[in-house]
Amino acid sequence: MSPEVLVAGAGLAGSEAAWQLARAGIPVRLVEMRPVRTTPVHTTDRFAELVCSNSLRADAPSNAVGLLKREMETLGSIVLSAARAAALPAGGALAVDRDRFTAGVTEALSSHPLITVERRELTALPPGPAILATGPLTSPALHGALEELLGEGALAFFDAVAPIVAASSLDMDGLFRASRWGKGEADYLNAPMNREEYERFVDALLGAERVPFRQFESADIRYFEGCLPVEVMAERGRDTLRFGPMKPVGLTDPRTGRRPWAVVQLRQDDLAAEHWNLVGFQTKLTRPAQRRVFRMIPGLENARFVRYGMIHRNTFVNAPVHLDPYLRLRKRPDLRLAGQMTGIEGYVESAATGLLAGRYLAAELAGKTLAPPPPDTALGGLIRHLTARRPEGFEPANISWGLIRCPLELTTIRDRRRQREARAAHALEAVARWAERLGGEQGVVRPTGVSPADRPPGQPR
Repeated sequence: MSPEVLVAGAGLAGSEAAWQLARAGIPVRLVEMRPVRTTPVHTTDRFAELVCSNSLRADAPSNAVGLLKREMETLGSIVLSAARAAALPAGGALAVDRDRFTAGVTEALSSHPLITVERRELTALPPGPAILATGPLTSPALHGALEELLGEGALAFFDAVAPIVAASSLDMDGLFRASRWGKGEADYLNAPMNREEYERFVDALLGAERVPFRQFESADIRYFEGCLPVEVMAERGRDTLRFGPMKPVGLTDPRTGRRPWAVVQLRQDDLAAEHWNLVGFQTKLTRPAQRRVFRMIPGLENARFVRYGMIHRNTFVNAPVHLDPYLRLRKRPDLRLAGQMTGIEGYVESAATGLLAGRYLAAELAGKTLAPPPPDTALGGLIRHLTARRPEGFEPANISWGLIRCPLELTTIRDRRRQREARAAHALEAVARWAERLGGEQGVVRPTGVSPADRPPGQPR
């Protein structure tokens, strides 16, 4: 039997890595520090907890992150299987009931005969073979050990979390149901603003009190561009929000028959539709300021906040310097990294690196050589980002078509939508061929995403 592999961290990446290893017949010791040690943003001790939005973003394979989902499902992703089982109405996006989702992942891993779960904090880098997937909020002791190994300080940026409000506290007379461009079944609540309301809201946002940075944080304030606090966006220009999270395009207020000047969208956050997330409204405002400013949004005048927005410090390595295409640390090849700490951003991307780390290690322990996924796939695009970028100015990124190499024969397709559909079909075939090299249980799975024996308990077969 293969030696036991230690996977540190049971977030999205660690959960996916552990699942892929166990499916390959490799014993796994999954070490998670919660609830022994908590973090500023987690609220449970479950696996794969979603600490920010409940959305896994666009689902169509003509979108880069949608393609990444399909590739992961082809490879038997536990994260995508659990997400499908916990899916909520969200137009063209895949959003989940976060409690049902994390419960599904936790049950599947905890009940697997080859996975042993340990609740303890790692204070030193584990011996190999091991996968470190402790996330951007790695505990100080382990962070220090990694920093000592790499020989330089970890890069850092600030990430923010959007608030969630209770449905029972909303005034539905001030809201209307619709999905942008009519996609889905009117899955969002929309709070329309006229120009005067929008201007007052921006003024209040700019003047609102913010939580101060701590002394060790203030020296290097860098936000991830894909998750800017709303107040930072407002500072970039009065219309920035109208072209960002408050854009009204694709929405018509049925009461007026016109497009509003600006719109705040609320997305369902749980299966019972009792909690709603303010889409794109991550913030560093103080709690009193959030109550005062966000209650200026029509329909939210008496909003009760289930969770306030917050900001936290994330860390990641300079991947082009420290990681090889197999996600191994160059200074310690028996130790792989996965998740946001590699230098990617996003739930799906984090899980994807965990899937790759697990697959790579499983092949290695089986005495096989598994080349990185082709660069014309979304999985290959993530590896390109982590290894082919210039080290200078490296920062986290979501998957995008710009990271995925376009096959030469498809460059002649001028219509962008048609070209992306063709590239998606090409990529899925390439991923299937890539996975077939392993064969057995870890090869290509059924189109539904996970074979019946591998479905999380409670998911329909």
